[in-house]
Amino acid sequence: CWVQFEMWDSDDPVPRVELLKRVKGCEGILCVLTEKIDAQLLNAAGPNLKVVSTMSVGFDHLSLDELKKRGIRVGYTPDVLTDCVAELTVALLLATSRRLIEATHEAKTGGWGTWRTLWLCGHELANSTVGILGLGRIGVAIAERLKPFKVKKFIYTDVALRPELANMIEAEYVSLDELAKQSDFLAICCALTPETYGICNWNLFSKMKKNAIFINTSRGGVVNQEDLYEALSTGLIAGAGLDVTTPEPLPTHHPLFTLKNCVILPHVASASYTTRNSMSALAANNLLAGLRGEPMPKELKL
Repeated sequence: CWVQFEMWDSDDPVPRVELLKRVKGCEGILCVLTEKIDAQLLNAAGPNLKVVSTMSVGFDHLSLDELKKRGIRVGYTPDVLTDCVAELTVALLLATSRRLIEATHEAKTGGWGTWRTLWLCGHELANSTVGILGLGRIGVAIAERLKPFKVKKFIYTDVALRPELANMIEAEYVSLDELAKQSDFLAICCALTPETYGICNWNLFSKMKKNAIFINTSRGGVVNQEDLYEALSTGLIAGAGLDVTTPEPLPTHHPLFTLKNCVILPHVASASYTTRNSMSALAANNLLAGLRGEPMPKELKL
């Protein structure tokens, strides 16, 4: 398949005005999650557009209704980033629960004095209950990695029962309320949809344990950040680790950055050389297959 393509050769996102200009007449678009593929962009592209391939597992930046309406096929990149995201989620969970960022800061800035009984004490995974909001491949992969830490019990909430996946990690289905009440560690792994937007709000945080650790590596939009700030600053929950925020990047003056019990990473869950290379190749192969009218390696069924 011989393809003539134009590439935005920069690590910074293509400016919207520029993107709308360049998509005119395109048959295929390969995008990342910084590009909003909506009616405006699809209209600018015109009737030739056959396929949109996104280098991401999340698709909340794509207007699926608009794509479906126009008969445009969509490729995405699940599976190839599962291990990488799960690994980073565990790293973030441990960094938050054992207060590693705080500890390195203390060591560097002279806070490390004599040995103190409860200084920098955190919360351990042994004999804990781990809750998963949105049990998919990534949720299962996180649980598989946490199991050797002697976690006592895994529980999950989803829009429906996930018996096959749940059996793999011996997870029990509970309501959202019970998930909040029982979890010592709560990992957010759901897709961002109209149903999950802002689902992690005061209602959820107020039911959680005081020793609970909240971890989000899904999408920033599932969390009400004002409510999270309130919960963290008043000691309602023990800590939060976020790889995703709203907006991204989160402004450096944002109140969450002032909290010692909040660890914020710049959306790096899939950032390993192996995974990003696999995502790139899969996104390109999805695009080429779509242009040829063939089955894609990974197509999002609309």
